[in-house]
Amino acid sequence: MTDVAQPVWIDPTDCHYPEHPAREAATNPYLPHQVTWNETRAFKPAMHPVGRLRYYYKWPGHGGRVWWRKRYWPTRRRVLQIRGEYNPKTMRREKTIVDKRPIWWTLAFIAMILAPAVVPAAGWNTVMSAAAVFGIYAAINLCWMLIIGTAGIFSLASYAVVGAAAYGTTYLAIQLGLPWWLLPLIGALIGLAFGLIIGLPAMRLDGFYYALLTLGVVELCRVYVVQSREFGSATGGLYGAPSYLPANLGQMPRLLFSYYAALALMAFALVVYRFIDGKRLGRVLRMAPEKREAFAQACGVDFVRARIMVFLISSTALGLIGGFYACHFGGASPNLFSFDTVLLSLAMLVIGGIGRSEGAVAGTAIVVFIDRVLIDLGPLRYMLIGAIMLGVVLFLREGLFGIKRQFRTWRDKKKSERRAARAEKGGEMLPEEATETEDKDLIYFRRFDKMQRDFLKRLVTETVIEEHRTRPLGQHSEALERLLIYFRRQGQVDKYAIMVLEEFRAYRIVALSGHRGTAPRVVEDRNYASPDEAYHALFLRRVQDLLES
Repeated sequence: MTDVAQPVWIDPTDCHYPEHPAREAATNPYLPHQVTWNETRAFKPAMHPVGRLRYYYKWPGHGGRVWWRKRYWPTRRRVLQIRGEYNPKTMRREKTIVDKRPIWWTLAFIAMILAPAVVPAAGWNTVMSAAAVFGIYAAINLCWMLIIGTAGIFSLASYAVVGAAAYGTTYLAIQLGLPWWLLPLIGALIGLAFGLIIGLPAMRLDGFYYALLTLGVVELCRVYVVQSREFGSATGGLYGAPSYLPANLGQMPRLLFSYYAALALMAFALVVYRFIDGKRLGRVLRMAPEKREAFAQACGVDFVRARIMVFLISSTALGLIGGFYACHFGGASPNLFSFDTVLLSLAMLVIGGIGRSEGAVAGTAIVVFIDRVLIDLGPLRYMLIGAIMLGVVLFLREGLFGIKRQFRTWRDKKKSERRAARAEKGGEMLPEEATETEDKDLIYFRRFDKMQRDFLKRLVTETVIEEHRTRPLGQHSEALERLLIYFRRQGQVDKYAIMVLEEFRAYRIVALSGHRGTAPRVVEDRNYASPDEAYHALFLRRVQDLLES
């Protein structure tokens, strides 16, 4: 039964058989192509801005002579890494600062130098004492970062080197009456000797086993100094080393002086870090990351030698920091070898991000602030440090300073997903795809194909489907004929075919992969009893693909 307003199609071939009534079929009303054209032009895919583009400030002109010639002495590193390029839109020369870390480091040091002026008077002593400890611990962690991050050696004996240097210099100062300025130099020699002892096993051990070995060395040092009379088993430490602080200074000037001295020590450790990590030694180690050491050695890179060199240089620097530690606190205590100190330092590195100098300093600042300034929290502050560390491990792959890279990775992933979804739903080529396509005829074809599919979707009605079910072959109405012509000529998602299981009894629909030697894929687990049923099932599948396109 057809609608009165709906036009009726009459089979013109039935005029050859006047004894039978002409076959009629309801068809769609005439729809000009201009309607589809207007609707396609009005279609605007939804744009979902995710994040923002990377922003660089552009200066006019290429990198000037002043910028290019200033370098860090004695290295060949430039003060600022500037990239000169032409703007493709304006064709003007521009220059961009690619690496802004020197600027942030300079601002951070200025802030740390001016920090004592803004500390409230109520907690001035507590904050300044914690700030001095922060400088020393940050210097230790920077050198430790060279061993773990740059060299890739999982050593937990960094505080053992610092403790050995602090105890050794204190003992020598007491026995020989050495001045304070000689202690860091003697500590550097002790650190070098200690590094040679624990660095040799690193040539044969790696990973978890070397970490266990160094942890055992730390525990042996702690047990030795706790039970040794010469190193203060009765007094809980060895004290009596000369201090670099003048004796006639008051409490506040002493705290201020010790803070700036610790800040200078951290700057020294940062110079050592940049000198090794940014030079050939660090580049060799970064070139052969984990699991590729054998490949690097096969290419002629002496990977083991580079690792041992970094380990010895870092141990020497740690020994110097140990000598400074003895001057700062007047001696050393067994807490340097305790497992709690190692765990707190690991928390500093993990929170800030392993492999980054700024991560070592920022992580140290966070943990020292919670541990030394928020003393009123009691044992709860260790729970707070553990919670922060757990959150960083769960949600941030590279610590706090890995947020930027992690966010960019997530944003690029979302942009790809949005782009794929828009391309799949619209079918039309997106502007960014059009600019990347060399064959511009493909753009017009995709646009025409989308308009054609939008037009054919309107022709799919229950009447057309019923017409195909009753008469899959032979003369059809205009709407059905248009659909069948499109299915025969245009590209389809799946290349369907009818496979004869048993002549005149069983047929099945399969999909062809288009690759020679690949068997047809079974589309559905159903057999059809006649070819007409199989033809109609195949027609329904193509209609479904058209509506979903």
